[in-house]
Amino acid sequence: MFEHHFYNEHFKKIDPTVSKIQKGEYDSCTFENCNFENMHISNIQFIECEFIDCNFSNSIVKDTSFKDVNFTNCKMIGVKFHECNPFLLQFLFKDCQLNFSSFYQLKAPNTIFKKCNLEEVDFTEAIINNSVFENCDLKNAIFEETNLEKSDFRTSYNFTIHPEKNRLKNAKFSKENLLGLLTNYKIIVE
Repeated sequence: MFEHHFYNEHFKKIDPTVSKIQKGEYDSCTFENCNFENMHISNIQFIECEFIDCNFSNSIVKDTSFKDVNFTNCKMIGVKFHECNPFLLQFLFKDCQLNFSSFYQLKAPNTIFKKCNLEEVDFTEAIINNSVFENCDLKNAIFEETNLEKSDFRTSYNFTIHPEKNRLKNAKFSKENLLGLLTNYKIIVE
């Protein structure tokens, strides 16, 4: 049980140079224009929370719970999501920068990525089946032994996914982005 419990509160402009976020449980809270860059936000529980215009770059999320959490227009560069608490984990990312982040071996099915920059994100051995990648830039994202079954990539671009090294059953792609599945075969398509 957490010592501090916050319910339906609105937090604006949290800044690590002024104050730190308290360890505890945050339920149905909204965080707006908060700076969590390089902060230890470990062992905190976020339930049905929303983060808007926040900076999480290089923050440490070890054993942090994100249960039905929405991130909108957040900068999340270099975040090691694979270290957070996997129990009831559920994300929605919209208009976020997630470059250089890691979902390594993370079980995060049904994750939604809308208009996100996912350059060089590591999805190695992750279970992200039934997920949606809507209008996302996946340049140099790493997919190795990743479960992508029933995921939707129809509007995403710049990805390279090797069909023989990933689980792709019933995944959706468009005619325009099929080249991302053929890159490893050195095929020329004109």
